[in-house]
Amino acid sequence: MNRYLPVARQHFLTALASTSVVVKTISAVVVLLYLLSWAVDTPYALGVTPGYLFPPNFWVWTLVTHGVVEQHVWGVAANVGTVMACGRLLEPLWGALELLIFFAVVNLSAGLLAGFSYLLTYVATFDLGFLFALRIHGVAGFLGGVLVALKQTMGDTTVLRVPQVRLKAAPALVLLLLALLRLSGLLESSAPLAAYSYGTLSGWVYLRFYQRHSRGRGDMSDHFAFASFFPEALQPAVGLLAGLIHSALVKMKVCRKMVKRYDVGAPSSITISLPGTDPQDAERRRQLALKALNERLKRVEDQSAWPSMEDEEDEDEDEVRTDTLPLLPGGRDPASSIPRPAGGPMSSSLSSSSSVSQSSGVPSTGGAQHPESSIISFEDAPSRS
Repeated sequence: MNRYLPVARQHFLTALASTSVVVKTISAVVVLLYLLSWAVDTPYALGVTPGYLFPPNFWVWTLVTHGVVEQHVWGVAANVGTVMACGRLLEPLWGALELLIFFAVVNLSAGLLAGFSYLLTYVATFDLGFLFALRIHGVAGFLGGVLVALKQTMGDTTVLRVPQVRLKAAPALVLLLLALLRLSGLLESSAPLAAYSYGTLSGWVYLRFYQRHSRGRGDMSDHFAFASFFPEALQPAVGLLAGLIHSALVKMKVCRKMVKRYDVGAPSSITISLPGTDPQDAERRRQLALKALNERLKRVEDQSAWPSMEDEEDEDEDEVRTDTLPLLPGGRDPASSIPRPAGGPMSSSLSSSSSVSQSSGVPSTGGAQHPESSIISFEDAPSRS
């Protein structure tokens, strides 16, 4: 274990050095407040306490500071790791200023909504523990918002191979894990579960309706709808309920209505685009579709057996050779079937050679001849006196 600690520290410092000032500042504040918690009760002074958040106490600064307050080492590691993941994955797409705005919006909304929900719980139960015994602090709220942002930008990325889990299912799985930990008693209170739930909701609302892009605000695409956070069996019912709530909020002027835009600049095609979609996100979807199409074509080509072109060429050559050199009946050579001319020096030489062969006493048959008889000599035979 001691061998890997220097290597891990070196990688951590290298990754931290390549991040922006925003990421470095947030990470430094988290570590500093953790060291300060050894001497001071930082969750009480800087965490959200529902009884002190609202009048007459009105500790509003806790909405800003509760997201960077940690009491345990694993909490510090999770907080710094989440912020660094934002610096590596989201900051190149958004920029440092937009990342800081997202951090502030998610933490403020999560602290305010969680405190208000515990206030309503006190009104229903009259239990003062919900007002003064709970401390809302830590990375849980911002973690929910970050997982929603990663689902929007790279939701098709596979997190686990066995079982296969994609990043778009991570917000629901983490929520289920926190609920199980709370039911089993491993979590001290329900504050992390409440902060994570409201951080996820506030992050989705901000990215869906309010974040500025080069082509407008928000992201109205279907893959980022509220129903997509639930299992497929529940999506129709959740989608119907979310549509009714959205329509009511539009009438109350809280949310804006989804508007489609048609670009008919090109005469040969009509392009339908949604406001709030980023060109980089559209390019990512095109690349994924192209990759899936190439993989499907490759599987189809592997399944079908194609003949070899070299074998076909060899067969063609064999056919040409057998066609150009046919064998005549009786085993005669094709050259012997060529007709000889009747006159000229060629015929005189052939007759003289045949007379010589007959005088030598070699029998000549009509079917097969001696190989020497097929030799043609162009020299003039000696004249006999």
